[in-house]
Amino acid sequence: MWWYPGMVIACGLALLVGCLVPNRWLPASLPNDKFLHFAGFGTLGLLALPLASSRVEGAWLLAALLVLSWGIECLQQLVPDRDFSWRDLAANAAGLACAGLIALGYASI
Repeated sequence: MWWYPGMVIACGLALLVGCLVPNRWLPASLPNDKFLHFAGFGTLGLLALPLASSRVEGAWLLAALLVLSWGIECLQQLVPDRDFSWRDLAANAAGLACAGLIALGYASI
């Protein structure tokens, strides 16, 4: 599965682009913003966790993705129609936490 890390990076880049485009460029028919943050970072976490070789490494990976999400929120201040949002960061963290819990549950089966 040599292509798998590239898929994770592509997902991360798609999430980055989606978070850093001006709001006016996004379709009006998108679901709730917090749901998109939750689902996007949850999906990224679920895709990235198989790259970790242990639970400790998985926890560090999720922490790194949370720091990345904080960085994206900080960068949003530079984008027209966007601002830093603690609620977006909380939705990102909740998505990553759910990804971790799903991975723990799957590993215990």
